[in-house]
Amino acid sequence: MSESGYLENPFTPTFGEVPPYLAGRSLALNELARAFSGTRRHPSLTTAITGARGSGKTALMAAAADEAEQRGWVAVRTAALPGMLEDILISARRKCSHLLLPERPARISGIELGQLVGVEWENPEQFTNWRHETTLLLDQLEQSDTGLLITVDEVQPTLPEMIHLAAVYQLLVTERRKIALLLAGLPHNILALEKDKRVSFMRRAQKQRLGRISDYEVRQAMIQTIEEGGRTATPEAIDLMVAATDGFPFMMQLVGFRTWDAQRATGTIDLPQAQEGIELARAEFLDSIVKTTYHSLSNGDRAYLAALLETEEPTNSAVAKQLGKTNSYALQYKNRLMSQGVLDEESNGHLRFSLPLMREYAEQQSR
Repeated sequence: MSESGYLENPFTPTFGEVPPYLAGRSLALNELARAFSGTRRHPSLTTAITGARGSGKTALMAAAADEAEQRGWVAVRTAALPGMLEDILISARRKCSHLLLPERPARISGIELGQLVGVEWENPEQFTNWRHETTLLLDQLEQSDTGLLITVDEVQPTLPEMIHLAAVYQLLVTERRKIALLLAGLPHNILALEKDKRVSFMRRAQKQRLGRISDYEVRQAMIQTIEEGGRTATPEAIDLMVAATDGFPFMMQLVGFRTWDAQRATGTIDLPQAQEGIELARAEFLDSIVKTTYHSLSNGDRAYLAALLETEEPTNSAVAKQLGKTNSYALQYKNRLMSQGVLDEESNGHLRFSLPLMREYAEQQSR
């Protein structure tokens, strides 16, 4: 309970924070936990996590890093930004300083583009490079059987350092180093990285495509989070909150957070409080996720969505007919929209919107 006497809100609609209950991701997390615990190299030690904005990619990766650390690994977390290679080394040395011998500092001074991506270093004593520095680090970690996990968020396939990291990582794996790499990003960015011939091995990485969570798992996570936070909720309120979530992780946290705060008092969350919280959550999700995603689409993408809304059967062939185009023409836009986390395709070939409220917003924009 906070100093003001109110129970602290247990929901976490903030970027990258691991919620108290990571609903719907237990299988993926357990698979990664087994990989960190094994004595032999597990395929999941190289994993790409993809999904739409707000699907919980960063939270799952953060939870996996926590699991790795609990199993004796050193986990270094970075984002795909200029300077990421130096950041990885600095962070790793800081985290495992008690396991390392004192050594001279090395600093990256620039990235060179060409047939092969190169990293230039400044050091007054001797020439080095990122692979050499990482190998020295792994040599010392190996003495205590400690693994190194590198997590990279918001993968950018055109970033030279991203390509350099992936290429060197492949070499370290072939040397049987105890190293792991988790990548998280939008589907089209992960796909673009896999298509780069310099790091084609990424096509064989394990994939974790994050989709909707079942209503049952959302319900259980909602109830457990509310009760461990010190309150309860009526069945009617829970039903409404689950329906508003639409199986989307960020929406679940947002609905829970706004509903909890809709009435700043201890006790039971009732139906009117849930209705108020859901209204606030929907408005926030629309502004922060839906509009941003929709307005980043091309005119062709939007035309495909408008045609999809007009079809009786939500399939690519029906959309192609509505557009007056060939199936192959429509297919390229379907694939684009799926890679951007806007559409999902069910086993029967039917298409559905991945994001809550996206269908409603697309309908509004098509009028």
